[in-house]
Amino acid sequence: MIKSMTAFAKAVHTKDLITAEAVIKSYNSRHLDFAVYLPEPCQGLEEEIKKIATRYHQRGRMEIRVTIQDEGSRENGFDVDEAKALSYFKALKQITDHLGLSREPELADVLSARNIIVPAVENPDQALLAQVVSEAVDLAARDLDRMRRAEGENLYQDLMARITEIEDQMDQLKSLSGDIPVLYKKRLQDRLARLTADQGEIDPVRLAQEVAILADKSDVSEEIVRISSHIHQFRKTMNADRSQGQTLNFLIQEFNREFNTIGSKAGQAALSHMVVELKSKLEKIREQVQNIE
Repeated sequence: MIKSMTAFAKAVHTKDLITAEAVIKSYNSRHLDFAVYLPEPCQGLEEEIKKIATRYHQRGRMEIRVTIQDEGSRENGFDVDEAKALSYFKALKQITDHLGLSREPELADVLSARNIIVPAVENPDQALLAQVVSEAVDLAARDLDRMRRAEGENLYQDLMARITEIEDQMDQLKSLSGDIPVLYKKRLQDRLARLTADQGEIDPVRLAQEVAILADKSDVSEEIVRISSHIHQFRKTMNADRSQGQTLNFLIQEFNREFNTIGSKAGQAALSHMVVELKSKLEKIREQVQNIE
């Protein structure tokens, strides 16, 4: 099953006045790595959140953001930092006395200081918080998995069509490659004829030996057989039960190596142009494969 590595998902879960929202964005990556952003009460849940995401995903960079809302905390009112207020008042009084001011510090002056009165914060039930956050992350991770599979199906159709194009063009290349030894033999004969123009007839045995050596060096049948094997393995990997992006990446490298070898042995322009076209098609496949888990 082909799965894309780029997707987005969001899920919300509520229980007993606590609501958690989990947002997950995934990107291409060679491995599975995380960037987890949590509010202060949830800092201890990072490892559990990673475990949940790992149930559904094997590769990709996961950016996970969690926000929480505790409806019960709204009834808790405000906290007053009495010690800070008293210290601030004493500091203001000291300044007015030092400057000989007749005006005494007032309540408004004290309240002008930051964080004297702040909303009351009551730590939520940690067990309940962990349950709500875990459920929200699980829902988001599952939804992300569905999106990655849906995008993977599109990738599957595109890649299978492209590998079929390469297979069809390889049939043409195989037909053209049969002319390479003949072409090299003709070139060798012409060259020897020019070099031995004043020395009489060319030794047919020596010519046959040289032609055999060139034919062996220019033969691309082994490369064609290996490419055929790579095409078969590519399709097999595409239909595997789990995504095999790394295996497909390796096969792309092997394809490219064989194409380069054929290109170096090509003895005619038509064959060279065909190799260039094949490498262009392969590059498009490589770009798509980078997005597979």
